[in-house]
Amino acid sequence: MEGLAQEGSGTLKLASGAYAGAYTFASRFEEGEGTNPEELVGAAQAGCFSMFLASLLSNAGFVPAQIRTTATVHLRAGPTIALIELKTEAEVPGISEAAFLEHAEAAKKNCPVSKALAAVETTLSAKLVS
Repeated sequence: MEGLAQEGSGTLKLASGAYAGAYTFASRFEEGEGTNPEELVGAAQAGCFSMFLASLLSNAGFVPAQIRTTATVHLRAGPTIALIELKTEAEVPGISEAAFLEHAEAAKKNCPVSKALAAVETTLSAKLVS
């Protein structure tokens, strides 16, 4: 960051170089252009969850055709991450709804990013699609 928090600006970059984006007070706490740490945390959790779910399903003999997951991160005063909402839709031929939901809950609980964020309330909405 350069400058004061509310007027300053900067860039968030991944160490791998795969992503770099503008970062400002407005992109974090308002509706400004750019990204913010909370958005990146959400992306990390959604990606980790999806890959972990795919692994669990594959290990159980199911081949997921597609898994799409989003994570919405909610801030409260402090600022503090108060809630992460995971929403996933998956196309998994041959699986029952109950088995799919069991695997989805296991992925939510056990993917490495979810474990790192265990102190944050996380909800999951999981849906089978065809």
